[in-house]
Amino acid sequence: MFQHISTHIFLTMIMYFFIFLSMRIMGKREIGKLSVFDLTISIMIAEIAVFVIEDIERPIYDGFVPMATLVFIQVFIARLSLKSRTVRLFVDGKPSLIISNGKLHRKEMRKQRYNIDDLLLQLRGQNINSPADVEFAILETSGQLTVIEKSKEDTSSEASQKAEGEKKDDSEGNLGKDFKSIHEQIRYEGLPIPLIMDGKVQMENLDMIGKDRFWLRSQIREKGVRNFRDVFLCSLDHKGAVYVDPIRSE
Repeated sequence: MFQHISTHIFLTMIMYFFIFLSMRIMGKREIGKLSVFDLTISIMIAEIAVFVIEDIERPIYDGFVPMATLVFIQVFIARLSLKSRTVRLFVDGKPSLIISNGKLHRKEMRKQRYNIDDLLLQLRGQNINSPADVEFAILETSGQLTVIEKSKEDTSSEASQKAEGEKKDDSEGNLGKDFKSIHEQIRYEGLPIPLIMDGKVQMENLDMIGKDRFWLRSQIREKGVRNFRDVFLCSLDHKGAVYVDPIRSE
């Protein structure tokens, strides 16, 4: 009896330290944000650990080998994601625009199976009572809602612009056009906009602010970078200033 209990205690301690080490190897991203991929890996590691602890007759390497394999897969995919945005989008998905200028994108909400109760719950959690008070709301790949509130000037002038805004919405008809039409009314308040990521121009975001590749090229050349492919990240901040971080050899 005592030997049986001590064996369970020993296996539990071994699996605890192995899982702890695995999470450290996989990085802090596992703690701060769980994507679908991260959640799948974490659940599988936990399930394998339970099998080993429950069945003391099972060789301990029956748990270590598959868990080590999962850690290797996670680290390999994570490193691949650092070099390829295509891989990142495939593994983590893409953020979704839920609200722009106080208006709900119901088509995108249906696509993400994100209902109005979920939206209002997360808005209340950020002390926002109405979608009308939101400049942008973006559903991140982790399921968290990032909210940029309207400024006081925007709120006070909303009534005078409401009729014009409704006409624009009726003429657009879908989320893609809504997103592209934002450049007609966007203000650089609150939301940093990525213009280049991993050397690739984000044309969707350029269209949103009403700029083109020629303007973007002149901006990066002012920062001492000649080609788009030499830029790791270029973004437009809340003051309208362009930030450029070039790719450096490591």
